[in-house]
Amino acid sequence: MRGQDVQQSHLYSYVSPEQRVPDDHPLRQVRRLVDQALKGLSREFSKMYSALGRPSIPPEKMLRALLVQALYSIRSERQLMEQLDYNLLYRWFVGLSVDEAVWDASTFSKNRERLLERDIAQRLLEQVVGQAEQAGLLSDEHFTVDGTLIQAWASLKSFRRKGETPEPPDDPGNPTVNFHGEKRSNATHESTTDPDARLARKSTNQGAQLSYCGSFLMENRNGLIVGADLRAATGTAEREAAGSLMSGRGGRGVTLGADKAYDTRGLVEQLREQGVTPHVAQNLNRAGGSAVDKRTTRHAGYAISQRKRKLIEECFGWVKTVGLFSQTRHRGEERVAWCFAFLGAAYDLVRMRRLLAPPVQAANA
Repeated sequence: MRGQDVQQSHLYSYVSPEQRVPDDHPLRQVRRLVDQALKGLSREFSKMYSALGRPSIPPEKMLRALLVQALYSIRSERQLMEQLDYNLLYRWFVGLSVDEAVWDASTFSKNRERLLERDIAQRLLEQVVGQAEQAGLLSDEHFTVDGTLIQAWASLKSFRRKGETPEPPDDPGNPTVNFHGEKRSNATHESTTDPDARLARKSTNQGAQLSYCGSFLMENRNGLIVGADLRAATGTAEREAAGSLMSGRGGRGVTLGADKAYDTRGLVEQLREQGVTPHVAQNLNRAGGSAVDKRTTRHAGYAISQRKRKLIEECFGWVKTVGLFSQTRHRGEERVAWCFAFLGAAYDLVRMRRLLAPPVQAANA
C-alpha cells in the first residue's frame, strides 16, 4: 500500500535528542571526555563571571559548540549558529533542547572573548592530556616536536613599509599594488591588517606568506598532543618553541625526536641541560657538521624516535584539513594561539575516542 505524503507545519514530539542519537555514535565518547574536562575547569569558569547581572552564554556550551565547529569543519561561527538551529545531533552535543533558541553569531563571538582572556584553550588541553595520562595512554619519556606555518588572515598587499602613510587606493575593495623592484623584509615592513604576522616560508622552493609558526609536542606511544605553542614566524621560532615545550619534562631516559631543522648546537646543548636526550635528525650539510654525534645515534632508541616522529604530521594534517586551520580566520598572535591550542585538544579527543573504544568482538563462526 502506498504511503500518503502528509506534511505538517507543526510537530509535537515526545522523543528527546538524547534518544535520537545512537548509542554507538562517535560523539558519545567524545561528549563524555569533554564533560569530564569541563568539570575540571568549573572553578576557572566561576572566576570569569560576576555573581550579578544578566546570565551569559554558559562557557561549557560555548566550548562544546566550538568543538562541533572543529570536528565537522564548519567554516564560520555564523554557519555554526545556522546549523545548530536545525541539527539535532549538534544540539544534543552542545546541550541545547529542541525548543531552545540559538544564539546570535555576534553575541557568540563577543562571549568567546572572555574565554580567550583566561587562556581556556591551553587549560582545556591540559585537562584532556590529564585524562589520557590517567588512562595510561601517554609516554612520559619519549616525545616528538615539530612546527608548521599557519597562514595569517592578511594578504601580501597589506605588507607595507613601517611608518609609511599609504596613498588612497584606486579600488578600496581590491587595490592595485606594485612591489616590483622593492626589497621587503620583516625588519622594514609589517602588515597593516595583522601586525603580528611575519613574512616566512617553509623552504626555498615555496613562496613566502604572512604566517605564524605553530609547534606541537607529541608523545610517542599513541601520537597524542601534550603541548602547543604558537609564536611569530621568525627564523628561530621552531627551536625556541621546542625548548619551551620541553621545559620541566627532562629526566633519566627522556628523549625528543625532531627533524633536521632542530640540529643546531644551541638547541642540542639546551636540551641536554634540561635532562633531555636530543634525538634530532642529523644535518650533515650544515656548516660545522651535525650537533649530534655517534654517542647518540648509535643507540637503537635513536632510530625508533626517527620513525615515530613522523606521526606528528598526522596532527598537523588533521588541524589543517578537518580543523580548517591551514589559514587562520583570526588576527593577532593571542587569538591565533588560542585557536591552535584548542584544535590540539580537539585532535586528542578524536584520538582518545578510538584508543579508549572497547575491542570489537569477533563474530562466532
